[in-house]
Amino acid sequence: MDKLIDLHTHSVVSDGTMTPSELVRHGKEVGLSAMALTDHDTIDGIEEALREAEKVEIEVVAGVEISVEFNHLSEMHLLGYFFKGSHNNLKPLLEKLKVSREERNPKMVKKLNQLGFDISLDEVKMEAKGKVVARPHIASVLLKKGYIKSIKEAFDKYISTGRPAYVKKERLLPKEAIKEIARCGGIPILAHPIYLNLKLDKLDELLYELKKFGLKGIEAYYPDNTQYDTENFLKLAVKHNLIPTGGSDFHGDFKPDIKLGTGKGNLNVPFESLERIKELI
Repeated sequence: MDKLIDLHTHSVVSDGTMTPSELVRHGKEVGLSAMALTDHDTIDGIEEALREAEKVEIEVVAGVEISVEFNHLSEMHLLGYFFKGSHNNLKPLLEKLKVSREERNPKMVKKLNQLGFDISLDEVKMEAKGKVVARPHIASVLLKKGYIKSIKEAFDKYISTGRPAYVKKERLLPKEAIKEIARCGGIPILAHPIYLNLKLDKLDELLYELKKFGLKGIEAYYPDNTQYDTENFLKLAVKHNLIPTGGSDFHGDFKPDIKLGTGKGNLNVPFESLERIKELI
């Protein structure tokens, strides 16, 4: 049996519900041999995760997930994987993105107030427990106040792209983020292409363009993929000479149907994906 790995996870430092240490211990408990911490627009949990990894003897890869400009129907996310401390080179860029995120949150709360929801930014900040405030924290407040029945409902009805309380935040262009990840010593990967809502020929064209900017991989293994999706993404990876990677996009209790390492029971990321990434260091 191949070694179990998960190259896409989130901690409480962005929008998960486990601390980096808890997440790493959970990875060890479920039998992972390697995992990557890829919090949104922040690397603040990496050092804690790496320290815990040494204690419990599991390999942890320093990572990040950056949101970039794409179109009005969907967001594009890029993963960056870093080794030997190179993730620290990203700090200046991530500070700029943090400011953009902080400017967005009060605007989203205001829109929800206009829709009749009695929530405050202070409540959302309390939900984030001093960490980066993100949309799941807004959703969690709505859930606690009984306005919705699940975190997913908040996204589906109110705070996802195109929904009435959504506010677009300032983002980099894809080529800028790819080049910045590479400049800092990271390996840039296109995250969950299934969410781009592109037909296969259009995704093919997009990968051709992103490859020119330095894209090195595509997240071909993902819980929301059908088997047909995964097969198509793997074919595109071969066509464009990209590394097929994958991960659960684990968020803990914010996505209760997603399990670390196995997603919805349909995830099995080959250890070879990590080996191929390391070959690029």
